[in-house]
Amino acid sequence: MAKAGESPKRRRRGTPKSTPKVTRTARKPLRPPTKRTPTKPESPPAGSKSQKLQKVLAQAGLGSRRAMEELIEAGKVKVNGEAATIGQRVTSEDLIQFGRRRIQFKVTTRLPRVILYHKPEGEIVTRDDPKGRVSVFEKLPTIRSAKWLAVGRLDFNTCGLLIFTTSGELANRLMHPRFEVEREYAVRIFGELSKDVMRQLRKGVRLSDGLARFDELEAKGGEGRNHWYRIVLREGRNRVVRRMFESLGLRVSRLMRIRFGIVSLPPNLKRGTWIEIKEAEIRKLLDWVGSEAPTASTNAAPAKNSKPDAASTQRAMPDAGASDKTTRQRKSPRKSSALSKKTKS
Repeated sequence: MAKAGESPKRRRRGTPKSTPKVTRTARKPLRPPTKRTPTKPESPPAGSKSQKLQKVLAQAGLGSRRAMEELIEAGKVKVNGEAATIGQRVTSEDLIQFGRRRIQFKVTTRLPRVILYHKPEGEIVTRDDPKGRVSVFEKLPTIRSAKWLAVGRLDFNTCGLLIFTTSGELANRLMHPRFEVEREYAVRIFGELSKDVMRQLRKGVRLSDGLARFDELEAKGGEGRNHWYRIVLREGRNRVVRRMFESLGLRVSRLMRIRFGIVSLPPNLKRGTWIEIKEAEIRKLLDWVGSEAPTASTNAAPAKNSKPDAASTQRAMPDAGASDKTTRQRKSPRKSSALSKKTKS
């Protein structure tokens, strides 16, 4: 009831005198909430490819991958100011430092350079010689932002084929003992080898650093006391050919390398001169050793038993009566085909 002096409140029509209380309950979701998964980091763009650090250093011409791994373990390599680790991947945006030198990693499609040099006797395969002897590196063309790496060595009194490249990976694939790349030599000795001696050299002779053997040994004739032989072996230990003959009381009067893997010494390449092989031949060489070319992916394993055709090997063999006179020529930037056309696995 309204109090005295107050007018009663009017009630709207159709409304009850009292409204029941409604208990509010939590609304059920229409569908269960979805779990949010963390977003994965975006993959780097195609232009920022990464490679392993030791491979980048080897391609920069600092040495083989194994040598680069040793430098990394020794803490001599830094990436972005911090000590690097073996297997670390780098891109073109990373700052790589080796001592005071900065290594710039560029994503490029350029192939490594490869040249063939006909080394004469009387030259040494090193950049620094205390005796001041003539170095083979003095005869090579000058390059920037890289350096020539010698694939194997020839001693002071040995002549023949020397391969130089700007790719540390290619040099390692050709030189490393586990790949067993063939080396072929023409050797002249005083006297003639008997069948028993030839059989012993094929079977193996004991040297101070282990057993050594020739995979192939073939007589090539001669005049007087001098006789030529063609030999093939799959290792490059220091003076191994000379030491094998010396272990049997034989003296080598001349030694010449005529083939390394599928690369033969061009017969028209004069002593003391060099040639640069063509891009198609470089790709063929990279494919043979199982290394990936910058613009073509190749996964072929090294063909250990591949050989050049017999004709190219025969042309590289010196004549039985050839003189020992060396004629030194200036460097020649000619290009020539040096890789064999026929290989057999």
